[in-house]
Amino acid sequence: MNKENALARVSLFANLDAKYIKGIAQISTERTFQPGEHLMKQGEDGIGLFIILSGKVKIEKTDPAGKQVELASNGPGDIMGELAVLDGAKRTATVTAVEPTVCLVLAAWEFNSFMKTHPEVAIDILPIVVKRFRETNDALIGMAGVRV
Repeated sequence: MNKENALARVSLFANLDAKYIKGIAQISTERTFQPGEHLMKQGEDGIGLFIILSGKVKIEKTDPAGKQVELASNGPGDIMGELAVLDGAKRTATVTAVEPTVCLVLAAWEFNSFMKTHPEVAIDILPIVVKRFRETNDALIGMAGVRV
């Protein structure tokens, strides 16, 4: 699968015009991770976002007591690290390859520069980011048994 097709299938970019998908594809790089290799570590700077082309990763978080808690596993088509790229915050979880994994990587500075040059891209992805945040918030509220 080529970069443009892979990007067009990711929810964050699905609504973008083909010319923007092509531009993002041009600034992305392909990287392979072996089992046990970290894509990102909790507490590190968010220097890029990752889109899984093939393979599988696990997402873990260290709780306040120091215990590793597995939150999810992701596979082809999943995107990780976009929030840290957009807000500049530290990584909130550790992502580790559990099998050979190939990703498209978008460096934060290149992606942010692209959005500054093409502000309509930021406007188009903002609703997707907000939707994902709301879904996460709703899931957390459901887990806590809180009624809103």
